[in-house]
Order: sequence, then C-alpha cells, then structure tokens
Amino acid sequence: MAEHLKLDNSDRLYKEAQDLIPGGMMGIRRPYNFVPGEYPIFFESAKGGKVTDADGNEYIDMLCAYGPIIIGHREKELDRAVIDQIKNKGFCMSIVQEVQNTLARKMISLVPCAEKVVFCKTGSDATTLAGRIARAFNNKGKIVRCGYHGWHDWCVEQKGGVLPKSYEDVLEVHYNDLQGLEDVMKAQGSDISLIIMTPMGHPNAHEVEMPKPGYLEGVKKLAEQYGAVLCFDEIRTGFRMSLGGAQQYFGVTPHMAVFGKAMANGYEISMVAGRRDIMDVLVSKAFISSTYFNNSLAMVASLKTVEMMERDGILDAVARRGKAFCNKVKKHVKHSGLPVTFSGAPWMPYITFDKDETGRYKKLRTDFYTQLIRRKVFLQPYHHGYVCYRHTPKDLNHAADMIAESLEEIKKTA
Repeated sequence: MAEHLKLDNSDRLYKEAQDLIPGGMMGIRRPYNFVPGEYPIFFESAKGGKVTDADGNEYIDMLCAYGPIIIGHREKELDRAVIDQIKNKGFCMSIVQEVQNTLARKMISLVPCAEKVVFCKTGSDATTLAGRIARAFNNKGKIVRCGYHGWHDWCVEQKGGVLPKSYEDVLEVHYNDLQGLEDVMKAQGSDISLIIMTPMGHPNAHEVEMPKPGYLEGVKKLAEQYGAVLCFDEIRTGFRMSLGGAQQYFGVTPHMAVFGKAMANGYEISMVAGRRDIMDVLVSKAFISSTYFNNSLAMVASLKTVEMMERDGILDAVARRGKAFCNKVKKHVKHSGLPVTFSGAPWMPYITFDKDETGRYKKLRTDFYTQLIRRKVFLQPYHHGYVCYRHTPKDLNHAADMIAESLEEIKKTA
C-alpha cells in the first residue's frame, strides 16, 4: 500500500488561510472537493505537465488548473511574448491596443459561428454576457440552460445569497434529452430567448457524455423553430477538441458560443463569439464595460497559444496521446471488475464509481482517489481531468499504471 504523503506545510498554510480568507480559498479548491487529509491544499510551482505542492511532492498534473493548461505550465515562448508586451508596450490603458483587432480577426477565422467577438476575463463573464446579448436581440426573457455555466446569480448551483428573481426565468434541461427540451419549448418557447448548453456533456460528479446522433442538430432546429438563440458553452471544449471548438468537431454551428480556459493556456481571458446581427446589439442596444476586459496581456498570450497550436500540431498530439492513455485505462477498469465507469476519452478522462443504494460507491471513490494521489497522480474525485501537450507518453503510461495499481489496491477491501 502506498504511504500517506507528507503534507505538513500544506496543512499549515491552510490553517493560516482560514483566518484570512473565508474557507481558506474559493469553493472548488477547498479540501472537501478532494480527499481531506490526503490531497495537498497548496501548490508551490508547476512546469510542463507536472506540479509541485508546498511540501515538495511532485505530481503528474491531470487536472490542469481545471482546464486552462492545454500546452503546459510555464511555457517559455508564450511567457516571453507576454513579458515583451509588459516591457515594451504596457497592457492597461484608457483605450484599447491594436492586439484586440489582431486576436479578434484570428478568432473569427477559426471559430465557425464567429462573425464578431467580444473579449472578457472569465467563463462566468462570457456566459452572463451571452444571456444579455440574446435578450437584447430577440426581446424575450427566459433562458434554457444545460450544464454548468459559472457562478453568477442566474446559474450558480448554491443559491445562498441569491434572490429567487435572479433565476426564476432560467429553466434547466438535461443533456442528450431532446424530448425534454422539446417539451419545454412547446410549453414556453415563445418566451425563450436563449438556449445555452455544453456541446459535450460534463456535469460535475457525473460521467462525461458525447452527444447522441442527431442531438445537437435537434437542439439547433428547436431553437430556430421558436426564435431562440442557441449558444454553445465551449469554455471547456474550446481550443481543446479542435481549434474551432466542439462545434467544428461535431459539425453543428450554433448562433453564438462562449470560450475561455484553453484559449490562452492559463492567462485570464474569455470570449463571446456569434453571428454579426446578434452580436451587434452591443453597438447601442445593450451595454458592457469593464476596467480590465481590454487589458492586452491575455490577448497576447491567446495569440501565441494559437500560433503554437497551429505550428506544432498540439491538439492532434493531445488527442493522440489522450486516446492511447484512455485505451489503457479502459482495459484496467474492465480488468478490475469493480463498479467503475470511465468516460471523457480522449480529452477529459474521468473515473467514476457507479452509484448504489447502500452508498458503497462513496467509499470506493474515496479509497481509489486516496491511493491515486499517494502515487502522485493529480486527478479530482468530482471533476473530470484533462490531457495537455506536455504530458509525455511516459507520463501518461505511468499515470495509467498508477490507476491500475490503485484499482487493484481497493479491490482488497472492496
């Protein structure tokens, strides 16, 4: 059995943080989202496809900062471009810099639905702006959502501190349930402004789903039938499944889409992209402004990220290595004979334990992820992982072997 990790410094920093910050850090990074007492709570540094915690333990980083790291940590070429902007041009000014136009032109050339774009900072910025754009465009009020879309009042899962009025016009449907969406549209379609959905299903703590044949096409048909704007939430799938996102990969072009995470390999940027007539409501009919949306560092980083992706075939390599890794893990899962589901191949690998009435799956999940983190593979029990370019075949083979060892270990007490 693998030994418990030394986490003394991480624990010390966590105790200190709780006196300074509510909960020590923001929700999804708190210890209860991992295995308390087993996972590190503070990282010290990262490089390539690996990360080192505050006690010096090094891990294969397969959470990738919850998705932004598509190439690798501390990419010299990318960081040099940002440092050059800081030294020679600056980045926070009263009006915009030319790099805005350069990046917008590039995004429009890559993303199928993009005729015009707007840059923001976070995924929640982008999804919330998408709602405002849609409502201004078609003068309707209600939103249909499918998936996780951020922390703002209209879509946050935890309702503490949120007025019911903020989400009473937001209706939720389930991924791959076209009939459920059709029922909602039949009942309230005349009031539906926006259908926002993840083109690939990835609800937290549930296996990742690919769209059923005809599902995305069916959603678009319903949106157009009822005069709603269809927006793909590509915060996770964008610049990972392909340079044009899941919409390009699946061949279904929405009216609008939002991007973030892998768009700049960790630098803070997001984007709303869409049809010209829809986006143009921001000319005078709807308003958006932010002190930091126009800061240029992340724009420079995004341009360089895309340049590296195109030049080095990064997304092809990620998919190829991810497929090889996932094929190995699938074999290990099958061989284990445990009630385990593996999903998300090849981009978002996720190991979940099949629910049962006794709650045994919770113990299996805790035991498995305890064994895995002790073997220095950083994955999350309640969230799918990611594969990045700097994960070498050796790294991924080792991670798959450690998954196999962890499954075998928990079989002894299952």
